[in-house]
Amino acid sequence: MAELIAVPLKKPSDVDVIKPLTNVIKSTYSGASNQKDYTEAITDFSKLRNNALWRAFEKYESSLEVIYSYYDQLCALEGKIPAHELQIPFKWKDAFDRTIFGGKLSLTISTLAYEKVCVLFNIAALQSSVAATQSLDSDEGLKLAAKLFQQSAGIFNYLKGNVMMAIHQEPTPDISPETLGALSSLMLAQAQEIFVHKAIHDAMKDGIVAKLAAQAEELYADALKLFQKEIFRAFWDKEWVPLIAGKQAGYRAMSGFYQSLVCKSNKVIGEEIARLEHAVELFRAAQQRSNKPNLFQEYANRAQRNLTEAKKDNDFIYHERIPDVKSLEPVGKANVAKLLPLPETFCTNFKDLFADLLPVSIHQALSSYDVRRNELVNAEISKLREMTQVLNSVLASLNLPAAIEDTSGTELPQSLLDKAQYVKETGGIRALEHAMKELPDLLQRNKELLDESERMLQEERQSDDQLREQFKERWTRIPSSRLTEQFTVTLRKYREIINNAVTADKIVRKNYETHKEGMEILSLDVGDLINAVPTGSAVQESHTVTQLRKLMEDVETLKTERDVIESELKSATADMKATFLSALAKDGAIDEPNLSVESIGQTYGPLQKQVRDSVARQERLIAEIQRCHAEFTNEQSGSGSSREAMLCKLAAAHDALKELKSNLNEGAKFYNDLTQLLVVFQNKISDFCFARKTEKEELLKDLTTNLSHSGPVTTPTIPVHHGGISGQNQPGSEQSESSQLPYPTNFQGGMPVPYGAGPSTPYPTYMPPPMPAAYNPYATMPYPTQGNYNPYQGMPPAPYGGYATLPRYGGNHPPSQGQNPF
Repeated sequence: MAELIAVPLKKPSDVDVIKPLTNVIKSTYSGASNQKDYTEAITDFSKLRNNALWRAFEKYESSLEVIYSYYDQLCALEGKIPAHELQIPFKWKDAFDRTIFGGKLSLTISTLAYEKVCVLFNIAALQSSVAATQSLDSDEGLKLAAKLFQQSAGIFNYLKGNVMMAIHQEPTPDISPETLGALSSLMLAQAQEIFVHKAIHDAMKDGIVAKLAAQAEELYADALKLFQKEIFRAFWDKEWVPLIAGKQAGYRAMSGFYQSLVCKSNKVIGEEIARLEHAVELFRAAQQRSNKPNLFQEYANRAQRNLTEAKKDNDFIYHERIPDVKSLEPVGKANVAKLLPLPETFCTNFKDLFADLLPVSIHQALSSYDVRRNELVNAEISKLREMTQVLNSVLASLNLPAAIEDTSGTELPQSLLDKAQYVKETGGIRALEHAMKELPDLLQRNKELLDESERMLQEERQSDDQLREQFKERWTRIPSSRLTEQFTVTLRKYREIINNAVTADKIVRKNYETHKEGMEILSLDVGDLINAVPTGSAVQESHTVTQLRKLMEDVETLKTERDVIESELKSATADMKATFLSALAKDGAIDEPNLSVESIGQTYGPLQKQVRDSVARQERLIAEIQRCHAEFTNEQSGSGSSREAMLCKLAAAHDALKELKSNLNEGAKFYNDLTQLLVVFQNKISDFCFARKTEKEELLKDLTTNLSHSGPVTTPTIPVHHGGISGQNQPGSEQSESSQLPYPTNFQGGMPVPYGAGPSTPYPTYMPPPMPAAYNPYATMPYPTQGNYNPYQGMPPAPYGGYATLPRYGGNHPPSQGQNPF
């Protein structure tokens, strides 16, 4: 009776999980708020996988704890890195591995979801093996066996309903829904069998044992129907179906035998004899069906002895009529074995190796908040800088403050001398030219990275198309064109970003050529500079000049205040992580839009008011400056128009050099940081292509193996309950380029959907990281070293180039001075 069936394990393959997992975590969680080094955790995860998957074949109870820990770690990791983000080619062989079997011998899919399915299958299989080896003579062994068989049945039943949603393609036969349903039914029957044995071991009443056995017979009958389906012919181990059939008959006999003992105690001799006769026949049938002469032999002998004694007593004492067994009341059933649900964690003391990584929902909410916050901060800073540019342009056109500082003869205004000194300190026009020569090399490096990424995708797609044409309908894997759709979209985005940056470089060059002569003059020594500026008459002191000087002081005060506002806009923060975690714990979901709007309003509302007040003050200040300058022009006489023009030209050249220097620094940073992102993107594509190559080789191996089979083969048809994967929606159209900026503006909303955000696919779609917290008009993407960046959001605004209307990256540079042609 105690001969139990253990399910074989799926055979795993060694894969490198360290490199892909490192790439994903670095590209996703490398912001300032996640500076922890996960190298050790990733290494431990790899060791845990190898230990768990191979120790399972030792089939010890201790092996269960190890594989439990690995599965719990997979579930925890999936909550922080979406299941379709990792590009690890997980390969698992069919557990039953029939070489004559017509289905797939192995399957390779690059998703955590598939790994979870296979590990969960092995957990259930290992539970059945450990349960089958327990001593049924001890109470501890009985309890553990019953628990493990019920857990195994629950897992197989869970996989039956979820496997197709996890892998989205034809499975290997062992994890087909039909197979899993049959295995679940068998494990439940064996769990009920253990309860029968425990009832006997605990000397429970005969009527209880009879009801437990009757339920066991029914469960074995259900399992037998599933195992005898045509699609499973020659699939199971050759001893399984006969043994199940034998146990079905045997437990019907056990039910009758123990019910006969109830009849004996109640002195119902006729019914006792009828049940014993039927039980003896069933025990004999059980041994014949199972091809095991000793199956239920102990109980068959007891039934035969009881039958002989009962007949003897009836012949000599009772003389009761022996009723037909079919007319007897059926034995009731006691359904004790249950399908146990999956626990939240299998390990009671589970330690998450990646506990510091935020859950996906929190990560997405923080990323959405950062996008909203960055949009507001960028808009307010852009408004400040644009107004400062307007103010500088007005002052440059009026030659202020130089006009009121001008002295007689050849002496130069102090403001012009300060501008010349600044130009010399920064290296002059030569340093500017050197910086401009670096951009083409940086640009070419990024183009080559993008070209190589595109080449890898095209090569993989062409290989898939060629094999699809060769094998026709036998080439069953998902077409590359569907899996690489978002990769292709992202490639186009990066290509467009680079093209827009090239256009911006041309505008920088044009701005340089426009003001080159003035910058060369400012780079001269003081003596040569004095000679280059025409002479003029001294400024006549008046009330108007005094007013203008006071207004120039107000201008400097206004600019200083704007520097402070800009710094506060950049540095203002809110602890949204704690807010979102609290909302998730309280409501089980995060209302990100409302929470973000509320927090942004509280944090940035006062600063926005200061920006509006600053803009209003500037309008009044410009009107007063223009009025006073008109009076000043009427008062002054003898001012040389050529000297005035030269001073205006030099003021504009100073502003242009200052702006170009900032633009070139930002441009170099943009190209260098874009290189890092393109390397990450290229690694993602490389991982994808490697995973597809591994899958291709496995499928080719299966196809060639099946073609080499000789003789008739019965191929079970494993129906696919789920069709192909629906393509993900295309992202929205890009925003048009701003007429006021030389570089691309906002691509937000035009980027691909994040990993796992669209319809589920067995392969990930790459999502470039989002905008960093710092304001950067050059950055179309965040940089891996910046904080608060998140791969679940779309592209941030403005890839390259801010000029005077936009702020510089992350620094505390003062706004531009003087004229700015943009």
